[in-house]
Amino acid sequence: MSTATASSQSSSAPARRLRRARPVHWRIRFAFLSLVWGFSFLFIKVGTEGFAPFQVTLGRLVFGTAVLAAAMAVKRERLPRGARTWGHLAVAGFFLNALPFSLFAYAELTIPSTLAGICNATSPLWGMVLSLVALSEDRPTRLRVAGLGIGFLGVLTVLGAWQGFHGLDAGGTAMALLASLSYPVGWIYVRRTLAGSSASHLSLTGGQLLLATLQLAVVTPLFTSAPDRLSVVPLLAVVTLGALGTGVAMLVQYGLVAEVGPTTAQMVTYFIPVVATAAGVAVLGERLTWSTPVGAAIVLVGAALTQARPKNA
Repeated sequence: MSTATASSQSSSAPARRLRRARPVHWRIRFAFLSLVWGFSFLFIKVGTEGFAPFQVTLGRLVFGTAVLAAAMAVKRERLPRGARTWGHLAVAGFFLNALPFSLFAYAELTIPSTLAGICNATSPLWGMVLSLVALSEDRPTRLRVAGLGIGFLGVLTVLGAWQGFHGLDAGGTAMALLASLSYPVGWIYVRRTLAGSSASHLSLTGGQLLLATLQLAVVTPLFTSAPDRLSVVPLLAVVTLGALGTGVAMLVQYGLVAEVGPTTAQMVTYFIPVVATAAGVAVLGERLTWSTPVGAAIVLVGAALTQARPKNA
């Protein structure tokens, strides 16, 4: 082997390693998030067939926290420090994880997973209403106000308001909508209290999920009893929901936000109800009337408009 050839091969080796280390294209990760979070509502429905709703949520949080703990160990990151930070994370864990996860699990005892997924898409609508009150710098525009009106018109279409909400379980639907409201409450709280934290996103999220897990670990034994037997399919659904739909999905989400920005990454919200509806109909055999997809489309249009920003912003 000549010196020139050896030099050429040795110099190309780092290049090959660099190419192999290149991250998966952001569009593939975007599609992954859409699928995983869309199927989460199916996993919740299947999980509640073998476990109480609080148990489904606790299992989801345990396996999700385990994934983030492993990621932190690999990256040699520590949990955040300071009592004040942990206090804020406890509130964030409640509104972003413990409360909405539990509400969706209870809601799906009486409503289809398709409806739960569509209710989840109303989060941007609630977020706009709350941000106008809580964030003084977030000013309304005619386009965003129009989007708010269109979005809630879509909600009424999904729920069949013109026929008096016939055949709709009011309690389950209310819980699903309350769960979607909980997310923007949590994000606004995080924005106001933890935006300047020196801890990494991974560290903060790990602490947040850990505290949410502890909250459910306290509540679950008080309101549920151990299942008589462990059903394999519901157990696998809970494990997948936690490890893939919570832990891995959060890691992918933060990488996506870092690469393409929060605005583009946030658009995954608009694909979740599409996937949730398709999964519920194809896998679980849930019935679908014309008002569900039409109303969902109207909700998504309204939600997209509420996220529009002036060009000079």
